[in-house]
Amino acid sequence: MRRLRPLILGVSLTALVAAGAVVAQTAPEAPAAAPPAAPPPAPEAVAPLPVPPPEPAPEIAAEPEPKTPRAPEPPPEPKPPIKRARYDVAIIQALDKVSAETIRFEAPVGQPIRYKSLVFTVRACELSAPDERAPDAMAYMTVDSQPRAVAGRPTPPARQIFRGWMYAAAPGLNPLEHPVYDAWLITCRAATPARAG
Repeated sequence: MRRLRPLILGVSLTALVAAGAVVAQTAPEAPAAAPPAAPPPAPEAVAPLPVPPPEPAPEIAAEPEPKTPRAPEPPPEPKPPIKRARYDVAIIQALDKVSAETIRFEAPVGQPIRYKSLVFTVRACELSAPDERAPDAMAYMTVDSQPRAVAGRPTPPARQIFRGWMYAAAPGLNPLEHPVYDAWLITCRAATPARAG
């Protein structure tokens, strides 16, 4: 055990010197002529880090003078909408669902027009104005169902089956509901002037 002690101390010293520690203690039973340990190397001089120049103090802006409150400006007057152009004649297309017959006919405003057992009376026919999003034709009309008179029988009274606006671009929006006939608006147009003859 006595021989191991100097060996253990030597290994420990070597480890401490390698780690950078300075050991000033000698072993009590160490041999008499041990060379002194070399002093650890002096640490290198470290250059100081450059210090950035101080930032200038922010300038304090002068406080703006308080503004006198103004009366709010009135909103601009909206432009009145452009009126729709009115026409004299509505062009209507009708379908007989039983015979698959279709017909396109003109219905002058204010005059009743008969198609089989239906009587169409157009009250107004208009085309959309230029400032509207989509071009369209619309007509306000009434449609009566009135069977034709049969000889020897009294004429049955007319029954109104439709009253309202029809739209050419959306015929399903306000359709004529009848079990035998369908009808929809095609467009509106001006009446053709009579030719002098």
